[in-house]
Amino acid sequence: MKNQIFAMGSMVLALFLASFSQSKAQTPPTDCDTKLLSYKNWKETPTTQWNLTLQSPSGGSLEYIGTTHTSDPTHAQFAQIKQAWNTLKPTLAFFEGPNRGVAATEEETIKQFGESGYVRFLAQADGIKTVTLEMSPQEEIDQLLKSSRFSKEQVKLFFVLREASRLRERKVLNEDQLKTAITQLLQKANTMIKGFDGVIPDLAALQVAYQKYWTAPVHWWEAPTAWFDPLGDSLKTGGNFTNDINRQSSENRNAHMYRILSEAVLRGERVLAVVGRNHVPMQAEALKCALTKKANP
Repeated sequence: MKNQIFAMGSMVLALFLASFSQSKAQTPPTDCDTKLLSYKNWKETPTTQWNLTLQSPSGGSLEYIGTTHTSDPTHAQFAQIKQAWNTLKPTLAFFEGPNRGVAATEEETIKQFGESGYVRFLAQADGIKTVTLEMSPQEEIDQLLKSSRFSKEQVKLFFVLREASRLRERKVLNEDQLKTAITQLLQKANTMIKGFDGVIPDLAALQVAYQKYWTAPVHWWEAPTAWFDPLGDSLKTGGNFTNDINRQSSENRNAHMYRILSEAVLRGERVLAVVGRNHVPMQAEALKCALTKKANP
């Protein structure tokens, strides 16, 4: 079982930087950007809508489903996704994160790849094209550095520690497995991300950089998941800057997501998209604006 988990974790890392499908979006009206919500000071309420259904005069439509990140096949959201798929009969499907592939069955796909994998599984079964909702890793990092709020070292620490936390919590990798997996990630980042080859090049440098900002937990592979919540306060969680980077990254991603979704709907596609649920209310008003403005210039 441990070997299987480790192999799966290694495959995830092998694809982490290399397997993003890219999609160039038309630029929505600039005033629609202002309707994107910020995670700063945002709080969910009993009336928060986690799903969004929109129609376009062009004949396109959007079924946007906000989900909990889980690999439990019995979770009710997977039945909801399948029902929405069968009802909409999409012509194009979007998923969050990189394309990590699918497994042989629905259940195994969900166990290995969660809700994003399940979207790809349904699409593959029906011969429907899938596209990631993400920008390229290089673009995501470049946008973070443009703000000048964060150093290259902080940005690289954020991405590496977040991945280590994800693999530890979701894939149950132990210390040795995490060290091997993160070594692979650093090697790929050093060759694929421009200008970062000399920044935290290996595990030894990672521990040194980590200790510049944190004394507890002692080791980088113990970084708490609370450090990577975009709704969290870095000073309160102990992340120092990690929550702030995650919030900025999530907001940059929201802008990218709503643009490629609105472009697809406006060209007449029936779009089904599945994403972590907080993204939906952040983008909802911008999506409504983009579709209306473009349909009625």
